[in-house]
Amino acid sequence: HEYTRGGLCCAFLAFEPLQAWRRAWVRAQRRRLEFAEVVRELCEEVYPEADVVRIVCDNLNTHTPAAFYERYAPEVARRLAERVEFVYTPVHGSWLNVVECEFSVMVRQCIAHRRLGEIAVLRREIEAWVAARNAEGATVEWQFTTADARIKLRRLYPSV
Repeated sequence: HEYTRGGLCCAFLAFEPLQAWRRAWVRAQRRRLEFAEVVRELCEEVYPEADVVRIVCDNLNTHTPAAFYERYAPEVARRLAERVEFVYTPVHGSWLNVVECEFSVMVRQCIAHRRLGEIAVLRREIEAWVAARNAEGATVEWQFTTADARIKLRRLYPSV
């Protein structure tokens, strides 16, 4: 038997745990351009009335307002940059991002231990998983308290 790599793709996931709501996008690549498209969709289709869309994300180099300027005309990019507030998790602290917990659930329940040969198949599988999770009102039970944070992340807190 010979292993043949069929390629890679990228899944983006937006998760609003207090509303038990999530949305996913599957793209062929993970560049600034795809990130900018996902954020624009969040701003214009999911939260069109929001003054500010707060996005908690890791420190990946594609997660910046510069992505908007690479993908869109300056006026569109500026409009997005003014509406989006990025909240970055600490370096080596992506586990603080609740969407990472949801990604873990998605992998275990939806795509683990099998190869999906086409991006369209992966897209259908993830969309079905998202619909089921949203219908059941599934959320994350976050157990990391402020007291825990003060101990675990004490070097990030200023000392008085």
